[in-house]
Amino acid sequence: MTEVGFYHLQRQSVSQALPRLLERVGAAGLRAVVMAGSEERIEALDAALWTYDPDSFLAHGTRRTGFSEEQPVYLTTQEENPNGATVLVLVDGVTPAFMGSFDRCVDMFDGNDEAAVAAARARWKACKAAGHEVTYWRQSPQGRWEKKA
Repeated sequence: MTEVGFYHLQRQSVSQALPRLLERVGAAGLRAVVMAGSEERIEALDAALWTYDPDSFLAHGTRRTGFSEEQPVYLTTQEENPNGATVLVLVDGVTPAFMGSFDRCVDMFDGNDEAAVAAARARWKACKAAGHEVTYWRQSPQGRWEKKA
């Protein structure tokens, strides 16, 4: 079963929190697929990953940029894993059927949006019912991640 971590964003947007999370994935020697709900969101995340820190470089790509299988981080709206990733990051409440083919899944949701929180609760229940190991992480006032469940 997949280990699914729900990340309740309260201090930062997905575009602000995602780069640091992906840095940790890369530091562990792992690859990631980031799945979003629209091409517009993919373009915004792509731009954010290029510009989040002028002193950092986070290699990543999309179908449009090519070399999908070589990317340590691959951004997509499709259920695909061209880079052989073991980590799946979900944004925009997407619920792919292929989630169980990853070792770990990170579900990031906006804690300031009541509809997003309600949808995340429903996804939590579905993941738990499917037998996945589920954890819940919340941002502290300082922006650090704290495991709450």
